[in-house]
Amino acid sequence: MSSNILKQITLVIFISIISCKTDTSKNHIIEMKENLESVENLWNNFIETNPNNTNKDIPISFYFCDNKIDADECAELVIKGIKRATATSLWWFKKNNEQLPKIGDQYIITDWSGNAKAVIEATKIELVPYNEITSEFAEIEGEGDKSLEYWKKVHKDYYSREMEPFNEEFDENMIIVCEQFKVVYLK
Repeated sequence: MSSNILKQITLVIFISIISCKTDTSKNHIIEMKENLESVENLWNNFIETNPNNTNKDIPISFYFCDNKIDADECAELVIKGIKRATATSLWWFKKNNEQLPKIGDQYIITDWSGNAKAVIEATKIELVPYNEITSEFAEIEGEGDKSLEYWKKVHKDYYSREMEPFNEEFDENMIIVCEQFKVVYLK
């Protein structure tokens, strides 16, 4: 097993445990490990059709949200070009000792089960307080009815769920890492 695949398995298990509050079952983790082959295949196909891509190593792969319905829907929104942004709390990056994204970073988006769907590339990163998120950003993120009201409700709920196990609470002033991206390769 290559070191890249081993890193992917470790990362997928880590992401599964950290971000999947509604389904941390052993079956879900096994299913994701089995689907790592689709991540590797998608990346290899991307590199084959984009030989000048500066990054040759398989990037981080992940799904959006913390449940199957939303994760699968968001993957479809990315494929359709509707979802072009994501919003992770700065709290999450600090709590998980993860580096902030940079413009040009590439990722593989999967569905809930870990099936690779697309390669995306970060095009804009902004650190914005939750209470200053704009309706323009909510529309670019592309979820629900694309309104700021919808965005605020579902994201407040999500941030609250991810903080709850640590006995920490959502704060309207918390910083959100607003990451815009473009799709550079579809399955």
